[in-house]
Amino acid sequence: DTTVPVIARLATEIPELRGLRNDLGRGVLNAMKAGIAGTSAPYVLISMADGSDEPHVVDPMVALARDGADVVSASRYMRGGRQVGGPPLKRLMSRTAGLTLHWFAGVPTHDPTNNFKLYSRRFLDSVTIESTAGFELALELTVKATIAGWRVAEVPTTWRDRTAGASNFKLRKWLPHYLHWYWVAMRARLSAIGRRRFRWR
Repeated sequence: DTTVPVIARLATEIPELRGLRNDLGRGVLNAMKAGIAGTSAPYVLISMADGSDEPHVVDPMVALARDGADVVSASRYMRGGRQVGGPPLKRLMSRTAGLTLHWFAGVPTHDPTNNFKLYSRRFLDSVTIESTAGFELALELTVKATIAGWRVAEVPTTWRDRTAGASNFKLRKWLPHYLHWYWVAMRARLSAIGRRRFRWR
C-alpha cells in the first residue's frame, strides 16, 4: 500500500496523525469499518483519499456535530453543492436516489449516498453495520439514523471526479445493496404515514 510511507512522513509533521492498520481484510468496507472501530474519538469522519472531497468543509461539519448533529453529510445536491465529472449514469442515479429519499422518505440530507460524512461516536455505538459490499455504508447509516430519530444535518460541497488512478466503485456490483437501503427508507416512511392515519381515525 503506497499510502503507508506517505502517512509515516506526514506523522513526523503532524503529531496528532497516526496510521491505523486494517486487519479486517481487503476492500473499502473493511477499511471504513476498521477506521470506525479503531478510534474512541467523539466524532468519526469518513473521506475518500482520491482528492474528490473538499477538505475545507470539514470544519463546518465538525461545527454542526458539536451543535448536536449525529450525522453530517457533505452534500452535492443541496443549494450550494455540485458535482463535477464522473460517469453520467452514476451521477443521475445518485442524484435521483438522494433527492427522492429527501423529498419522499424524509431523509434530512439531499445526499445520503455520499460517503464523505461525519458521525458521532454515540450514534455509531448504537448501530450494527450490516453492509457487505462497500460504499453503501453511508446510505445504510444515514437511513438508520433517520428512522431512529438521530439528528442528521448537511453542508454543501463540490465533488470532483478523480483525475488519476481508477475508481473502486463498481455500479453493477453495488447497485442491489444501495437499492436495499433505499427501500428500507421508503418502507419506513410509508409505515410511519400509515400509523399516523390510523391514529387520526
